[in-house]
Amino acid sequence: MTKRMPYVLLVPLAILSVCLLISAGSTAPANDESNASSSEAAKKLIGAWQLKSAKNPGSPSGLGTRLKLFTGTHWTIIQPDPKSGNIVFQHGGHYLFDGTVLSETIDFAGESTSSLIGKTFKLNLRFKDDILEQIDPAGEYNETWERAKAVPGK
Repeated sequence: MTKRMPYVLLVPLAILSVCLLISAGSTAPANDESNASSSEAAKKLIGAWQLKSAKNPGSPSGLGTRLKLFTGTHWTIIQPDPKSGNIVFQHGGHYLFDGTVLSETIDFAGESTSSLIGKTFKLNLRFKDDILEQIDPAGEYNETWERAKAVPGK
């Protein structure tokens, strides 16, 4: 018997697939050194990250369920309700990363976070192995993320 992927994982994977398609169609000029160094730094980010701790984990809490996904050019964040699997919020867009400072611009959002569309947030990032520490200069979005790993049997 084949095991089915939980619904909670299908939506983020669908969003990541769309982001991958978008980023596949955008390429940086071959002679632009700043884009090259930026894309090298961005390689650290590419993939899925799961929220481990946060100053403001939300309600319901996003600890362990909130996912942040990065391609080479785009990002999205999604939080399902851990009990129902319904989406509490989702938004994303494009980003720039210089190896230390992440500038996330919100290009799309669900109804609950639509007021963020057009805003850019600058966050300081630190990596240690598969842990990503996000430091918000304003203090609101201080979070620790862990690289998401495949769940055996799912």
